[in-house]
Amino acid sequence: MSTVGESYLVGLIGDGITTSLSPPMHEKEGREHGLLYLYRPVDVAALGFEGRSAQDEAPRLLEYGRRLGFNAFNITHPFKQTIMEHLDEVDEDARNLGAVNTVVFEQGRSVGHNTDYSGYITGLKNTLADPDLGSVVQLGAGGAGSAVAYALLRAGAERLTLIDLDLERATARASDLQEQFPDQQVTARPHAELRDALGTATGFAHCTPVGMHTHPGIPVDAAWLRPELWVSDVVYLPVETELVVAARMAGCQVVDGGTMAVGQALDAFGLMTGLHADPERVRAHFLELVAAKQR
Repeated sequence: MSTVGESYLVGLIGDGITTSLSPPMHEKEGREHGLLYLYRPVDVAALGFEGRSAQDEAPRLLEYGRRLGFNAFNITHPFKQTIMEHLDEVDEDARNLGAVNTVVFEQGRSVGHNTDYSGYITGLKNTLADPDLGSVVQLGAGGAGSAVAYALLRAGAERLTLIDLDLERATARASDLQEQFPDQQVTARPHAELRDALGTATGFAHCTPVGMHTHPGIPVDAAWLRPELWVSDVVYLPVETELVVAARMAGCQVVDGGTMAVGQALDAFGLMTGLHADPERVRAHFLELVAAKQR
């Protein structure tokens, strides 16, 4: 376990991540625990690598970090999948997801974890009082959607319906998840059937870029939302997306996109230090950072 005054050197390996909110979030929480905690982005684009050379360089950077005394790394786009073959160990959930976003060095060995899925569960449980997971509809089966779908099933969703503009992608993901969770029901439906699917759902998980400051809009007709439906969004720039606002107005229980981002940080901090980050404190700091980013 960590002790007051202990030092930590942590990094983030990715492409185009110099403006990531992870460094200030982690460093402030480290200070709150009395740690000397330094978190640095390692951006392959800023280092001059791109394409195939970047994929080759990411594992080298990880190894250099281990040799230089880093305690851990977060891993982000586009290395979450390719970094796995370069690790000494990958935990079961990350292996099932086929993606690692946190690597911790334990007794000289690199161990991969995934806190994208666990962060979603953490956010869901910290926000909703006993969410009904009887029948959940998820829109978007891409990168974030893969982690959220896995999270929903790990959290106990009885029925999960995946909907995506790319029906083939949704069908493939549903088939893969059905094999992993044989006692639950996972299906895919065409995007044109979204309204019908929501009509009998208990929860709605939105996992597309619609609603971002660069992709404004709402992914569903607000009239399709009803008080019995809980709604979660993965978009956090802005936190108050059109979907989040409309869902609240419809009387839904709502999980905004910041909860997954904060949950991911909470779980990663715990893996890296062995300490429990304070959810309310980290959330408050996250909202300050987002507000500053939007000015």
